Amino acid sequence: MTYKRCLLIDDNYIDNFVTRRILESSNFAEEIAVRQSANEAISALKDGSVKPDVIFLDLRMPLMNGFEFLNEFDKIEFEGKEHIKIFLLSSSLDPNDVKRTTDNKYVVQFIHKPLTHKTLEELGS
Repeated sequence: MTYKRCLLIDDNYIDNFVTRRILESSNFAEEIAVRQSANEAISALKDGSVKPDVIFLDLRMPLMNGFEFLNEFDKIEFEGKEHIKIFLLSSSLDPNDVKRTTDNKYVVQFIHKPLTHKTLEELGS
C-alpha cells in the first residue's frame, strides 16, 4: 500500500535520514515530510503545512517527547485527523512505553528502531 503523505518526527538527523531512505526505496509514500521536533510537527499540523496519512513518531526527544506529542495531537482539530495512522518508532525497550502506546487511540503500532523493509512489508499486510 502506498500512502499519499508521511510525516517523520525524530530529533536525530541520522535516524530521519535512514528512515526516509527506507520509506523512499519501498515507495511507502508519495511525499515524506520530516520534522526534527514534536513542537515543529504540531505547528505544521496546526497550520496545515503538513497533512499526513501516516506519522512515524520517536518517543525520546528533548522539549516535547512522543507521549507529549500525542497529548497535543489529541487537542488539535483538523480535517482528516481521525484517519491518520501513527506508528511509534523507538529504541526504547521499556515495557511501560509499549503499554502506554498500545493504550493510545491514535497509535497503530510500536516499532523498534531501526525501521526495516521487512517491518514495512508487515505493516502493509
